[in-house]
Amino acid sequence: MDEQLLAVIVGIVQGVLEWLPVSSEGTVALVLNLLGNADPEAAVQFALFLHAGTALAATVYYRDEIRDVLETLPDLSAADPFGEGTADVSFLIVATLSSMVVGLAAYTALEALVSELAGGAFVALIGGLLVVTGIVQKVAESRGGVDRRTEPDLVDALAVGVLQGLAILPGVSRSGTTVSALLLRGHEGVESLRLSFLLAIPASLGAGLLSFEGLGIAPTAAVTALAVSAVVGYLTVGALVALVRRVAFWGVCVGFGTLALVGGGLLLL
Repeated sequence: MDEQLLAVIVGIVQGVLEWLPVSSEGTVALVLNLLGNADPEAAVQFALFLHAGTALAATVYYRDEIRDVLETLPDLSAADPFGEGTADVSFLIVATLSSMVVGLAAYTALEALVSELAGGAFVALIGGLLVVTGIVQKVAESRGGVDRRTEPDLVDALAVGVLQGLAILPGVSRSGTTVSALLLRGHEGVESLRLSFLLAIPASLGAGLLSFEGLGIAPTAAVTALAVSAVVGYLTVGALVALVRRVAFWGVCVGFGTLALVGGGLLLL
């Protein structure tokens, strides 16, 4: 297949799947293997590189939130890091650091031991928990309402950071696991997406830059794929957030859980 056309296809795949609870990295690598006859190592490197495109999309989409977070840095207090006005920046710092530690440990110690089967089972488990959570939320709402968490705390940061670190393993969706953790902790759908996608920016940009040297593809095709993934990613993240705003909280849980179950089931086949 023509290299430019292949670049457009994988850019679209990355742009759409990055925000859903399926492994965009695994899918992009699969497409490259099927259509481009790429060897597995090169396919994974290219899939990692494309995360930089969707990270740029998230940066543009959440530019106002990023500016607000940066402006709160001077107000950060060691005595009360998750206090009013600084909870978001503390969440991002703690979650990023914990994901770095867990990700490095997982990559070093478990890479050779974890298969696509393990990744699929993990994603399916998360999906099942979300479906159950959605059903519980629906029942609770019908009986008088459910309390919602309005700001992240230390437990949120550690849980999400650990899951983002584990997402380096084969078949594990970063967005799926981190959004799921926030939903299970009681955050609303839009807030869960916002925190997860903000957290993805530094990790995805770093992965894209580190994998650039091992792409094994023409620079023009790499730029094309990156640009397409950024544009499609920007359009699809906006559509996803708009959809989540219109859907009840329990519906978000059931929807994401169902997608995770399907994605995990496909990996198990």
